[in-house]
Amino acid sequence: MTRITEQFNKLKIEGRKGFIPYITAGDPDLATTERLILALAEAGADVIELGVPFSDPMADGPVIQRASERALLKPVGVAEVLPMVERIRQTCEVPIVLFTYFNPLMQFAKQDAGKKLKAAGVDGVLITDLIPEEAESFVAEMRAADVDTIFLVAPTSTDERIKLIAEHTSGFVYVVARTGVTGVRESLSLAIGGLVERVKQHTSLPVAVGFGISTPEQVREVCGYADAAVVGSRLVLEIEHNLDSPQLVERVATLARELKG
Repeated sequence: MTRITEQFNKLKIEGRKGFIPYITAGDPDLATTERLILALAEAGADVIELGVPFSDPMADGPVIQRASERALLKPVGVAEVLPMVERIRQTCEVPIVLFTYFNPLMQFAKQDAGKKLKAAGVDGVLITDLIPEEAESFVAEMRAADVDTIFLVAPTSTDERIKLIAEHTSGFVYVVARTGVTGVRESLSLAIGGLVERVKQHTSLPVAVGFGISTPEQVREVCGYADAAVVGSRLVLEIEHNLDSPQLVERVATLARELKG
């Protein structure tokens, strides 16, 4: 059983919903990312999504694109991220999901990627440009290493495709709250609750909703019908606004507490 499954089981027993913050590794640098992860865990994160910067982040909006650009100047990739995760595991057990693309992971390791992720302390991987129709061998490798594979369900997904996605997913299903890329939004689609219900008809896995969630009110709204809320761009924007501030980590942690409510 992975840390992700254990965490969602704990949330269910306690009658709570999950809060999943996202940050980009290496923004503004890896040392700060390490401090941010520990601070987010202390602030109440139930799972942490850690983005691996990539030069062509087609699922990411402008805020996270800029974060990736800043991180790539270091440069930062999977090979640099995993030692940091390994250090974090000495003091922190909050589940960590790598949010990445297929190219960076395969450039890092064409073989035994699952074993290397697991050895570093990574609990799950979400590859935004890997479709389930082409993921059989990848999913098998990750499951053999006890690393969860998380796939995205979009508002346009048919019931047939939701079923296919669920079959390839472990840990939790990630429901995208809107068509398009990530980004801060003033309101959420009224159809998301219905989409979550459709997903739950095809799987007993927890369902998390992300893309566009940026206020405490939206977190509460999502947690009314889903098992967890994912907040990314709003936190990354807070990092961007405080790049030169010695209070960067503290301010991001404070925002995370406010979002979690």
